[in-house]
Amino acid sequence: MGTLNRISRLLERLLEIITVVLMVSLTLVVLYAVVTRYAWRTPSWYDEVAAIMLVWLTYYAGALAALKRGHIGVDGVLAAMPIKFRMPIAYLSEALVIGFFAVLCWAGLVVIDVMQGMALITLRWVPLSFTQSVIPIGAALFIIAQLLSMPAHLAKVRSGRTQEEEEIRHAIAEAERDNARAGFTADALTKRDLP
Repeated sequence: MGTLNRISRLLERLLEIITVVLMVSLTLVVLYAVVTRYAWRTPSWYDEVAAIMLVWLTYYAGALAALKRGHIGVDGVLAAMPIKFRMPIAYLSEALVIGFFAVLCWAGLVVIDVMQGMALITLRWVPLSFTQSVIPIGAALFIIAQLLSMPAHLAKVRSGRTQEEEEIRHAIAEAERDNARAGFTADALTKRDLP
């Protein structure tokens, strides 16, 4: 499990860096377009580049969310089921997600093949195969993220715990630590209330 956790942390850090770089870059491109709109002529390329950057941001951030199991799910329904139904359904849902992204990866490779020799309309030197490469790359990253996070997720499902319950427990523990640092322990609060 140690190697799996190290790989997971490394991928998480890489995806965080890529996501932040894309977010900052997208913000700068849009701000540049807004400023140039009022100062002089708006560049023709910004709209196309911003749209592509948003798609890239979506794919990379989606893979990051998959690694953290942050996508919308119905863990409560799964946790309420008897274990004999819970685990097969969990395995089936994992297989369906991975299967979907495998098909998306394959379709992305087909798109790249079809787009060979084409370029962006406003930036003729940027090949469409480069801009569309995010489809198979993002799908592959999603599959890797799903596989890396699967053992811990299946252990939670097996135990009947949900992601929401863990997030609530974590938030309560964090609030209790913050309160203790600030001197707001249960004992301190009850002593303060005494005359």
